[in-house]
Amino acid sequence: MRIGSIDIEQPLALAPMEDVTDIPFRRICKDHGADLVYTEFASSEALIRDVERTLRKIRVRDDERPVAVQIFGGLETSMEGAAQVAEAAGPDFIDINCGCWVKNVAQRGAGAGLLKDLNRFEAIVRSVIAGTRLPVTVKTRLGWDPKSIVIEDVARMVEQCGAAALTIHCRTRDQGHKGEAAWQWLEKVKAAVSIPIIGNGDVFSPETAQRMLATGCDGVMIGRGAIQNPWLFQETKHYLATGEHLPPPPPQERIETCIRHLRLSAAHKGERRGVVEFRKYYAGYLKGLPGVAKLRAGLMEFIEVEPIVARLHAYGESLPEDAAA
Repeated sequence: MRIGSIDIEQPLALAPMEDVTDIPFRRICKDHGADLVYTEFASSEALIRDVERTLRKIRVRDDERPVAVQIFGGLETSMEGAAQVAEAAGPDFIDINCGCWVKNVAQRGAGAGLLKDLNRFEAIVRSVIAGTRLPVTVKTRLGWDPKSIVIEDVARMVEQCGAAALTIHCRTRDQGHKGEAAWQWLEKVKAAVSIPIIGNGDVFSPETAQRMLATGCDGVMIGRGAIQNPWLFQETKHYLATGEHLPPPPPQERIETCIRHLRLSAAHKGERRGVVEFRKYYAGYLKGLPGVAKLRAGLMEFIEVEPIVARLHAYGESLPEDAAA
């Protein structure tokens, strides 16, 4: 699959997720096999107004390449200007969020709201392409609701605009994350266009990634599955290559990766904020281990790194040799 100068066969991509895919998490996922990573989505209006909190979202590092900055908005002029700001941050390509389903985005004509107005959708894509020399990709959903599935028309339109690839979350806007992703649309879209198609939705295991690739899509994007298990990328690559499963990471590896991620978060955001915002990751790193509910409750009380590290190390040392992996 080619996006500009990036050429990766059947890439596994980390989905852009608000309050999740910051630099620390992207680095963890890259270390565990992610081929492409994306920033959190950034408001075009905030970018063109130099809002520092939003500018921090689009900062990228060379050790996470290839990396994309994702932007969203409903005004062409703002999106063109945001593309220029995003390009200055130095990503490998720019992705347009045309699929966010949350009310305060979609009901304002941005994100999945563009699926209700394909003329505006097209104007947004063209404005971003006009605002940058970088490749531009699009991420969207099947349609606004089951009665208005327009993904084939959208795919043809973004290809005609000059987009380099299209990622499809195989749900409608009204589904949010409910119900099953309708992967059959990936095969239909692949037959309609020649640009690369990346599938997204309900990939939580190597087997589901393999089944998604069997639709003919060019790559797989993993979102919530990576929050629960950042090892999923390397597990999937091994499974696709060999048909066999890697053994799950042992408890000590999970604990040490958790600690590394925590330290990265604190270094990136400042200790207190980094610790507080990291709390959502404990469930994934510690899932299935004995006594983890009590451990997590205790970890939530800390606002400094070293007490957490000490508690995790003490917990790891207390685990029996046959603790669940």
